[in-house]
Amino acid sequence: MDIKQAAKILKALSHPNRLEIYLSIVKGDQSGFPAAECECSVSGIMASLKIGAPTVSHHLKELANAGLITTERQGKFLIAKPVLGTWEEVRKIFPQ
Repeated sequence: MDIKQAAKILKALSHPNRLEIYLSIVKGDQSGFPAAECECSVSGIMASLKIGAPTVSHHLKELANAGLITTERQGKFLIAKPVLGTWEEVRKIFPQ
């Protein structure tokens, strides 16, 4: 991963709402949607974080543009999934 991509990812995560949304997706937090591990319904995100649809949509777009998540339709639900390989690449930048 190059520095520009890492900066884009870190910038996407620098907003408190986006970080909270991303962590919810990674943890698989959801309300009322039986999905597999590390999937999260967007309606569940809106309900649990009390953030409106336009705001969540904007933040999901930023996270997707940074390569941190993907989204897909499953029936009437929009499901967000983390791209775990991207986060692993970012973690390599920071020594433990």
